[in-house]
Amino acid sequence: MAGLQARRVSGLPLLALSTLGLCLMLQVGAKRPPKTPPCPPSCSCTRDTAFCVDSKAVPRNLPSEVISLTLVNAAFSEIQDGAFSHLPLLQFLLLNSNKFTLIGDNAFTGLSHLQYLFIENNDIWALSKFTFRGLKSLTHLSLANNNLQTLPRDIFRPLDILSELDLRGNSLNCDCKVKWLVEWLAHTNTTVAPIYCASPPRFQEHKVQDLPLREFDCITTDFVLYQTLSFPAVSAEPFLYSSDLYLALAQPGASACTILKWDYVERQLRDYDRIPAPSAVHCKPMVVDSQLYVVVAQLFGGSYIYHWDPNTTRFTKLQDIDPQRVRKPNDLEAFRIDGDWYFAVADSSKAGATSLYRWHQNGFYSHQALHPWHRDTDLEFVDGEGKPRLIVSSSSQAPVIYQWSRTQKQFVAQGEVTQVPDAQAVKHFRAGRDSYLCLSRYIGDSKILRWEGTRFSEVQALPSRGSLALQPFLVGGRRYLALGSDFSFTQIYQWDEGRQKFLRFQELAVQAPRAFCYMPAGDAQLLLAPSFKGQTLVYRHVVVDLSA
Repeated sequence: MAGLQARRVSGLPLLALSTLGLCLMLQVGAKRPPKTPPCPPSCSCTRDTAFCVDSKAVPRNLPSEVISLTLVNAAFSEIQDGAFSHLPLLQFLLLNSNKFTLIGDNAFTGLSHLQYLFIENNDIWALSKFTFRGLKSLTHLSLANNNLQTLPRDIFRPLDILSELDLRGNSLNCDCKVKWLVEWLAHTNTTVAPIYCASPPRFQEHKVQDLPLREFDCITTDFVLYQTLSFPAVSAEPFLYSSDLYLALAQPGASACTILKWDYVERQLRDYDRIPAPSAVHCKPMVVDSQLYVVVAQLFGGSYIYHWDPNTTRFTKLQDIDPQRVRKPNDLEAFRIDGDWYFAVADSSKAGATSLYRWHQNGFYSHQALHPWHRDTDLEFVDGEGKPRLIVSSSSQAPVIYQWSRTQKQFVAQGEVTQVPDAQAVKHFRAGRDSYLCLSRYIGDSKILRWEGTRFSEVQALPSRGSLALQPFLVGGRRYLALGSDFSFTQIYQWDEGRQKFLRFQELAVQAPRAFCYMPAGDAQLLLAPSFKGQTLVYRHVVVDLSA
């Protein structure tokens, strides 16, 4: 009993001491100062704000509860992707008076609570379309006093509730890249302070909000390489037969007239057939009474006419062309007059004569000899004002114009184009009510002539040393001229209706072209350029919106 009492008495001081120690510990803890939040040396921080000066990077060691961050006079120039993703609660971000030149895509990703973003007084020339992606809570944005010259289309699209935008103090170039901004400003509910153009001169100091959309001419075109045919060729002739599109190419190097077929599924030209032709200079397809014929003109070995047999699905020789009449063919032209089919062959031999052939029942027969002894180089059939004409160019004299006589059923010499004594090729086009001739020259300038009612007058001279081929063509209301050369790349010109002349438009890497051929293929507008020295190139005409 005495021992038990002793144990109770001795235990009381231990319990009391423990209780007292606990109380002392609580008192000591109650008096400890609050813990200082983390803060980089370049910043001043509170629990939810940070103000940083001369930082060498976006500060990482910041309180996680920070909702306001200011960066001033930073010592770095690029804000990289996800630079602020470690501050998901940020609501206010001020990037002022820094040396920023680049803000990466998705630089502000993860800041879904950000409401105020001020990027001012920096050296930013351009922004990415995705710079502000993910800022679904942003209401106030300032990009004032940077060096912005343009803004990508729809850069503000992710900002669904943007109410205030400041773009003042930038060097906006009010060209087609800014057209979308003019449209957006006219329809947005966002309040935007007045902004002004720095260039071009005609818009300088003009208020962007007031620019008329009709002043922006932003639709242009381009010829882009579409398909490469890995062989040389000297002529190209597209044709339709049985609702399919084909292309006939003269390939003396391959000893053939090659027939390609357009594949509407793959949207490419595919091999279809070949006609043997050891020295072909021109392969002219003609569809007469639903029958397909190909006139094969050769320098040596005679010229022939082939017929496509749909039963055997092959070409068979139909007839020879008299070698005494056609000695050295250089060009072929097929046409129809008063329901009858004809083709003419330009003969470039010293003892030859350009010859006209007419279809009759089951073959083509010699109809007329034209322009003998003049080494003819090219033919152009012109059917205007109800008066069919044939223009013959020659290396020994000025081009000659023949007019069809319906009483004689022959071509009769009408006159000469005296302005160009040595044309290699002759083509024509109409613009409005006027008729024009294009004449290429191997030495000297090529000429554009306009018919004045009784004579041709020169409209334009185009530098074209080494030219053997030119071709005017029309695509969707736009008129072009392809001018080739043996000594330089091909030049594409575009017709300027106001100036009534061709302006240089584009250069194509085609060497030594011998022809140009425009070929619509479904919704693809193609320009073929057969080359004597290299591959035959196919270009596609595309429309480009510079404001996109």
